[in-house]
Parts: sequence; C-alpha cells; structure tokens
Amino acid sequence: MLGAAGPPRVLRDAASAARMTQAATAAPEDPLRFPKNDRELSMAFELPPLPYAHDALADAGMSKETLEYHHDIHHKAYVDNGNNLIKDTEWAGKSVEEIVKGTYDKSAVAQSGIFNNASQHWNHTEFWKMMAPKMAMPSEVEKALTDAFGSVDEFKKAFSAAGAGQFGSGWAWLVKDADGSLKVTKTENGVNPLCFGQTALLGCDVWEHSYYIDFRNKRPAYLQNFLDNLVNWEYVAAKL
Repeated sequence: MLGAAGPPRVLRDAASAARMTQAATAAPEDPLRFPKNDRELSMAFELPPLPYAHDALADAGMSKETLEYHHDIHHKAYVDNGNNLIKDTEWAGKSVEEIVKGTYDKSAVAQSGIFNNASQHWNHTEFWKMMAPKMAMPSEVEKALTDAFGSVDEFKKAFSAAGAGQFGSGWAWLVKDADGSLKVTKTENGVNPLCFGQTALLGCDVWEHSYYIDFRNKRPAYLQNFLDNLVNWEYVAAKL
C-alpha cells in the first residue's frame, strides 16, 4: 500500500530555499546572551568571531600569532569551561552578565570557576570590540577625557599606571561610574566593572598571554602601544 504523497517537489524546494534565505539574512545572535531553547543550552557560551582578520592589527602592534593564541585558544577555553561548569546548575539559561554579577563574591580570596570563566568570556568579547586598526579619537571622547582627567595625556598616564601596577594577572579599565563620572580602575584576574555597577568604556588585558609574544615582559610598552595604536575610540564614544 502506498503512503500518502508528500507535497510536490517544487513546493518542497521552494520552502527549503525560503528557509535558507531566512537563516542567511537573520540578525546574528548576541554572543553574550544564552540561547533561549533547551536544545541549545549546552552552547550557552559561544566564541564570537573577531570583528577583523587575525592579521588586521599587526601593523598596530598586535600580531596575527597573538590573536590566534589569545582568541582561538585562550578565549575558547573560557567558553568551553564555562559551558561545562554551568551545565545542570541554576545558571544554565542565564545571560553572561547575570552570571558574572550573581557569582561574584567580594569577600573571596579566589573567585569560583563559574565566575572566572563567565567573566573572562565577557571581558574578552568586549576586548576584541575595543580594538581596531589605528583610528582618530572622536572629539566627544577627547572632551570627556579632558574634563575627567585634565587632558588625554593625563588619562593615558593614569590608565598605563593602573595596568602596569596590577600585580599578576588582571585588567586596566576606563569606567563610567553610577554617577556618570569617569574613572580609571584595575582589577585582578577576571574581575570586571560589572561587579561594581560600572560601565566598561575601555579595557586592556594585562595577562601575560595578551602581550608576551609581541612585547615579551615589557607590559608598560604594551599598554602604551595599546592606547596609541589599538583602541577603537568609536566604540568608546558609543558607550559614553
């Protein structure tokens, strides 16, 4: 006995083509958000692609080799470890921001594995967007930095000092505080401004894996080059 006939092939092909077109034109998912259905929860953290080629920053002081190691290996490890750690926990299905804020323990000597991997995933996703091939500083950023620090040069000195003075691994930040004021801060390991209710305008990774290939142990030179040649000032302006 023959089964019921399916739709004509031409209709099936048209439907398939429509689905392919819809998928190709759909807006990309925010890499800092979790998928909303249970089937995709195992991919809660996703490694975002770099917003430029691996060699795009080489002339500005960050080599292709550094980005291959830093993005493709180090950042991916935070993504993979984070997915494993949140599986079957209360944090499955939460946004990265919720996990960072919810698992940060200000009294802890060392943060939990869930926090460390979630925060470093957030930090690095922002870090890639905070860099671009050398660009001019928009006037609104120059004014904001001058108002807050006295001059752009004074801001750079404060930011560089924070990064160079961070003992061991961590980050240097330009943040907007809850009252709207701008501050330079530094944090240990993966701790970030989300933990303190601040908006991260600019951050620089001072873990050794971020600079050792290109600058060896010269962290101050790496920080100076970051500020002079690598910052995506348009991204900073958009967050002011």
